[in-house]
Amino acid sequence: MVFDEIDRKLLDYLQTDSKQTNKELSNKLNLSVTAVYERIKKLEREGFIDKYVALVNKEQVDKAFVAFCHIKLVQHSQDYVVKFEKEVTDINEVLECYHISGDYDYLLKVLVKDMRAFREFMVKKLTTINHIGSTHSMFVINEVKHTTAINM
Repeated sequence: MVFDEIDRKLLDYLQTDSKQTNKELSNKLNLSVTAVYERIKKLEREGFIDKYVALVNKEQVDKAFVAFCHIKLVQHSQDYVVKFEKEVTDINEVLECYHISGDYDYLLKVLVKDMRAFREFMVKKLTTINHIGSTHSMFVINEVKHTTAINM
């Protein structure tokens, strides 16, 4: 597939606002509505566009307390890694989980209502996973930058 400057611009526009109509996009890109439609379908088919989502305002849904948790497993066996990853994906408060290098094995991004809810999450959910050796948590004081757009 040829990925050109128009495709880059189209992805930029869609990342900014994916609810724009093909007509609006065609005006911005100087293309026909059909050409925009075909390009979007091509980008979806080729895997450039993964999915479309609504970004929810966390304050509006009372989930504005953000924490990052470093996790160290007791062992690095395949069994422990697979079990931890399966269990952590089932925890709703965990928005993101990354297997990382360094002193810790995983980094989690956790979203809850407040400190009390975070404690409950730690006690009743996260620390019930048997394979965790230690945790280290940090809390967000102020969100300086948050974006989902990938710069091309």
